[in-house]
Amino acid sequence: MIKIAVDAMGGDYAPKEQVLGAMRAVKEIDDIEIILYGKETEINKFLKPNKRIKIVNADYIIPMDEKNPIGAIRRHKDASMVMALDSVATKENDAIVSSGATQALIAGAHIIIKRMKGFKRTAIAPVIPTIDGGQAILLDTGANLQIKPEHMLQQAYFATIYANKILGIKNPRVGLINIGTEKGKGRELDQEVFELFANTDLFEFSGNIEPKTILEPNCDILISDGFTANIVMKTIEGTAKGMGKLLKKNLMSSFSGKIAGLLAKKNLQNFKKQMSAEEIGGAVIYGLQKPVIKAQGASKSYGFFNGIRQAANIVRNQVFETVENYIKEESSDKDD
Repeated sequence: MIKIAVDAMGGDYAPKEQVLGAMRAVKEIDDIEIILYGKETEINKFLKPNKRIKIVNADYIIPMDEKNPIGAIRRHKDASMVMALDSVATKENDAIVSSGATQALIAGAHIIIKRMKGFKRTAIAPVIPTIDGGQAILLDTGANLQIKPEHMLQQAYFATIYANKILGIKNPRVGLINIGTEKGKGRELDQEVFELFANTDLFEFSGNIEPKTILEPNCDILISDGFTANIVMKTIEGTAKGMGKLLKKNLMSSFSGKIAGLLAKKNLQNFKKQMSAEEIGGAVIYGLQKPVIKAQGASKSYGFFNGIRQAANIVRNQVFETVENYIKEESSDKDD
């Protein structure tokens, strides 16, 4: 059985949505067990007895607006997030899903689970929808504001393994987010990364990708530093919400628009669903020793179900082990 730790108290709607998501997960996925970390009395308000769901009581909840995430992780050993991370670090569980405070989760993952040996910089990597109905990986969306080209090479390789094993893409292509498609564009970092990617045999490099083609790229993986990719991600999220509101406003402004809105209701719902982060589950933190999935703070039960499903797929397909073996081989070659 694959064992998934769930931080049941992190997020805007905890623990109800986490519990409902967990119950759906054990119903639809046969080879998993879920351990919910949080206040037992609160969890039991929503949990129906199930042999494959257990509760570990945790008295403290790290606030979503925690100003000192590192301090919180070190001080509060009884926090639901900390206890869930500890269980993965000690191999009691195989992966963790949390929609708790992002910086606290990242800090806790580094302090408790730790990076893979030889992996220089972790990365936060959500999956975004594309216009053709497919998916693309976007990284790094906030873990590293400053980074070296060789670190991005490791991250891109990790992303290709994930794209292949989890998204089912046979030969994943990597694109570098830049201000133009021509070689030589961008900052010194971008130019150095371009040269490094163009000469690697680890993956197929598609060259520079302009932000205007993010949702219709000629690649499967979009990479940049944490500052740039984070802006891209938030721009996509904001634009999708804004377009939805603008469309609704225009449709509701006239009788004929209202009729059109009713006729197109199913199409509008499909659009909303395709752009929803809950369809993916969460962002994977690349480069750790074990899988950590960061679900959105506002995740509902469906999003949490998908986060658990995502974690189980990663464990089942040995994504982290594949990357770890490559890092070991790379280090061995350098020693020789």
